Amino acid sequence: MKEKLLEPNSASLTSKDKTLLDNGLIFAAAMWLLSRLLILVAMLLIAPILPAPSGGVAPTIGWGVFSWWDSLAYQQIATYGYQPDNNGNVYSVAFFPLFPLFIRAVMNLGLPFEVAGTLVNNLAFLGAILVLYSWVEERGGTKAARWSTAVLAFCPLSLFGTVIYTEGLFLLFSTAALRAFDKQHYIWVGLWGAFATAARPTGIALVPALAIASWRERRPPIAYVASLATCGGLILYCLYCQLQFGDFLAFAHAQQGWKRSLGVDWLGWWKMIAQISVGSANWKYGYIKDPLHPILFLIICGCGYWLWRNRKKLGSVKVGYGFCALWLILWLLAGDPLLNTVTILGGLYLLWHLRANLSPAAVTFGFCGLGLLLTSGSTISLNRLAYGIVSLSVALGVLLERYPRWGYAVMGFFTLLLAIFAIRFAQHQWVA
Repeated sequence: MKEKLLEPNSASLTSKDKTLLDNGLIFAAAMWLLSRLLILVAMLLIAPILPAPSGGVAPTIGWGVFSWWDSLAYQQIATYGYQPDNNGNVYSVAFFPLFPLFIRAVMNLGLPFEVAGTLVNNLAFLGAILVLYSWVEERGGTKAARWSTAVLAFCPLSLFGTVIYTEGLFLLFSTAALRAFDKQHYIWVGLWGAFATAARPTGIALVPALAIASWRERRPPIAYVASLATCGGLILYCLYCQLQFGDFLAFAHAQQGWKRSLGVDWLGWWKMIAQISVGSANWKYGYIKDPLHPILFLIICGCGYWLWRNRKKLGSVKVGYGFCALWLILWLLAGDPLLNTVTILGGLYLLWHLRANLSPAAVTFGFCGLGLLLTSGSTISLNRLAYGIVSLSVALGVLLERYPRWGYAVMGFFTLLLAIFAIRFAQHQWVA
């Protein structure tokens, strides 16, 4: 029976294994460097020569292109702390403290916020990629590690591992916690997990995920203690909120400012599905004002069904190219709602489909993280937040290892979309 990916292996690494791992880390660093260079070219060379879009700006070359949207909140926190607005509301408390604390530490060296924030996130993202490669390579082999690393580095949402957001830091500590759990290094599980829960709310998914994995693998009691210790960062932040604002859950109450209600946002999901199938304009007006979109959608669905029915007659190559072409057309037609929906629903299916090939810790963290996002009461930025769940990158990497021809097509699409996202962010357009 094939060994599960990321399943603990008691055999020590030989000198040859260590050499291969060192070469693999060079590969991982190269993936980080190439993907970051693509972002830099898009943001600093291409975006400034393009005309300003409607509602956006024409960016200028400088560190400022890496700071917009949530970056402004982190700038306020790193510079002044959690301060109330003109109405006395401290909405900035919704942003967790670890990232601005790291930025503040670097700013104390004399660097401005834009430089400090960019350095912290990029170096953390590099660390996350190296840890991911080591984790997968040690347990699943070189090919799986390379594909997983490439997915994490070139995924379009990896833009947020370069701009001033928390993705790099959260990916670093959550991946390190999962790797330590698989290696049964429980002190490090608690430490890295506590850092993760101090970086983002989704870090709390580590607690049930590792507890369930401990039960499934019949781990000793110390594993359950380590699982519980991962919420240490969140507890410390709650205590700070109680002492500073008199509200133990101040961050959760502040987040309700842009969420409709707790639980699944059914209206938001219905809106995204309607935008994909009938179009944003028709959704806005409440009736079919523009029939072209739904007609094209039905044609795409019909072509996809025809390809599937005739897959044996046409052969895998033609069918593969056909589905790639249909996906590109559907993406051009539906845009961001399609990517948001596929990231969540496709991620759930991928984890279930490959559950026998991933370790319990990786699978349960993926399901718990996606479950937390689904019940968060909002559909805003779901694809970006899901990107921070490293289990999805590992699962997609394992899948692409099996089907490398599809893998190259996916990586080509990722590269194109990563450049587009970088340009949009530099122009102050919404990305995720």
